[in-house]
Amino acid sequence: MNFQEFPEYEDIIEEMKTVYCHDKRPWLIGFSGGKDSTLLCCLVFEMLQRLDCEKISKKVYVVSSDTMVENPLVGKYMRDMSQLIGEQGATLGIESSVITPDIDKTFWSCLIGLGYPTPEAPGFRWCTDKLKIRPLNKYVLDVINQNGEIVMLLGVRKAESSYRARGIKSREIEGKLLIRHTDIKNAYVYNPLTEIPNERIWSFLLSGDARTPWNSDNKYLFSLYQGENLSEEESALGQVDENKMTVTGNSRFGCWICTMVKEDKSLKNFIEHGETWLVPLRDFRNWLLTIRENPDFRDKRRRNGSVYVKDDGQLGFGSFSMAGRRRILKRLLELEVQTGLELITVEELKMIDKMWEKEGDLFKRTLVDLYYEVKGKRLAWDEYRLPLYAEDAFEIIARTCEEYDIEYDMLCKLVIAIENNKHFTRGQKVNKAFDRVVNEGWLHYENIKQAKEDIEHED
Repeated sequence: MNFQEFPEYEDIIEEMKTVYCHDKRPWLIGFSGGKDSTLLCCLVFEMLQRLDCEKISKKVYVVSSDTMVENPLVGKYMRDMSQLIGEQGATLGIESSVITPDIDKTFWSCLIGLGYPTPEAPGFRWCTDKLKIRPLNKYVLDVINQNGEIVMLLGVRKAESSYRARGIKSREIEGKLLIRHTDIKNAYVYNPLTEIPNERIWSFLLSGDARTPWNSDNKYLFSLYQGENLSEEESALGQVDENKMTVTGNSRFGCWICTMVKEDKSLKNFIEHGETWLVPLRDFRNWLLTIRENPDFRDKRRRNGSVYVKDDGQLGFGSFSMAGRRRILKRLLELEVQTGLELITVEELKMIDKMWEKEGDLFKRTLVDLYYEVKGKRLAWDEYRLPLYAEDAFEIIARTCEEYDIEYDMLCKLVIAIENNKHFTRGQKVNKAFDRVVNEGWLHYENIKQAKEDIEHED
């Protein structure tokens, strides 16, 4: 890369040298694979390569966060870049990692396993915390525990948005390069790119042979950004290569299954530029949006058993029902067969199987049989999944519930609760598990409602 045409980057590299050599605190860079984090890593590579060997004295951790529901194109690119950065940066003290959510916190474990409703704007956004924030915080804290303190390099810029510009400005301390992290103890933040405009990023990344220090092609990165938000900003580069696409730099990559927006513009853009194999993923994502408010897919109670009444007097929705979760998983597995992609891991399927059992799946074979029905092959643990009772016992349970007007879901949960606690010598644990199930609010809603009406009538 030719740095002579970019004096601002020469200044940043010199500043980086000063910060790097000032102390022994390791650096940590969050690498998304996008243009800003790519630029940041390019400058860090260049700075380290200019240092004398004896001055390369500490680790630079480059961490990428894989939500496990990334757009397949972007996800593969990010993982490939992480591997190349680690290989090419090893002699410079660079260590590259890809982190993922805990298996019980993944998107599919929460949605299909526990029945979480799909995230919805503006405020119901459980996905970001579980899929990105928690894994990254855990990684950062592990690095801090090993090293005492760290310096986190961020590729944020004021030019990205007015909201982000205000956020950066509010955290600036005049005359200081490092600022304390507002939430993480013993972490300091270094923002070297805050003043760089969009057009200068692309001008640099596409200059010369457009290769990164880890030998990837920035023209491919540029192609991932093509065609979105063209009216917002056009850079000085104008058009690049044979596709004659204008550079904008405003694209945002996200999860292919994101339900926080009505239309996924990034996915739409890829499809319009020839990636038609993504159409089934878009269709599945759109279908998932339509079933969110469908009573055929939702329970009238929350996961803790409570219920709530909407302004119109109707009961509000709670989790996805077990029947709804089964239908979602079946469609997802069918999508895998259709596309040939791995969209849910075997580890997630195993976790969901365990979750369903705790949720009251007495049969214990619902998931493995569903998998075989769609895929035509058995999961590794299939032979060990034996029903809790013989087949005729399930018929007796269902018939008894109908005869005595007993909630089937409640009885299943009671059986599971007792089964899970039967080996404890003290009966108190079983009693608590029993009470927890029978005291769930949805079981007593009608009685509570009637009592309130009686009191109001007496008044």
